[in-house]
Amino acid sequence: MKVYVVSAFCMNGSGGNKAGVVLDEFIPNSNVKIALAARLGYSETVFLSDSGKADFKLEYFTPKGEVPLCGHATIASFIVLRELGRLKKSEYTIETAAGLLKVWIDGDGLVFMEQNSPSFFEIIPNERLTSCFHPLSLDERFPARIVSTGLRDIIMPISTSNALEIMVPDFKAISILSKEMKCIGIHCFALTGSDIDNTPTAICRNFAPLYGINEEAATGTSNCALACYLHDLGIRPQRYIFEQGHNLSCVSRIIVELKTDTNILGVRVGGDGVVEGMLDKNTSIWE
Repeated sequence: MKVYVVSAFCMNGSGGNKAGVVLDEFIPNSNVKIALAARLGYSETVFLSDSGKADFKLEYFTPKGEVPLCGHATIASFIVLRELGRLKKSEYTIETAAGLLKVWIDGDGLVFMEQNSPSFFEIIPNERLTSCFHPLSLDERFPARIVSTGLRDIIMPISTSNALEIMVPDFKAISILSKEMKCIGIHCFALTGSDIDNTPTAICRNFAPLYGINEEAATGTSNCALACYLHDLGIRPQRYIFEQGHNLSCVSRIIVELKTDTNILGVRVGGDGVVEGMLDKNTSIWE
């Protein structure tokens, strides 16, 4: 068995969010996949195999269990396929627990994946959030709200990028709230106010301790939910560019594009990636 280590959503060839990628291995037992994900220690490990419904089947595991979808792990898996010379076309379909989705390879080699159309859920009262971060300076112009394009996340607006940087998470409180609201975690953002091309729309931090991910450097699905949230509030750049991972010294860039008329008709997220290395049975991970 070979496991590739990939940084997805890199920015200028560095940063990004690491994922384990296992290709073409038949592992029938989910507990073995969980154990492997735990040994690797990355926020997600993706297992890619043949599918009877699509070009590939992708299964995503955190160190604590399976999740239906993971943006950066999907990008990572196609970065491996790209580097191995196995991508012969520009559009693919993938089978996931969140449904059948499309993946595109653009002319620059960036990988984009389709997300489900957004679903908007409860607005979270501010008082429910105060125990989760200290100090907490919310952007009172916007509500905290549960949004999903495949995974339910609490989208939480913060007043400034400095306030976002200095806030300290209470992982126990975040886990309790996430479990109660049936969410993966909390995705915090601060708008930059910039409308210049190729500059970030917002700076983000993502917390999912309920699934063993205290803080994540790049989160594709959560940023898709954020883009849909912002579109719903009338913030509609040509494309959404999000930076994440500043507090982890691992800055990532996530690009989200929406197809719209008056409503959101399509969502896709993309970015670049780098294969950092490969682990095999002789590596200490198997000992």
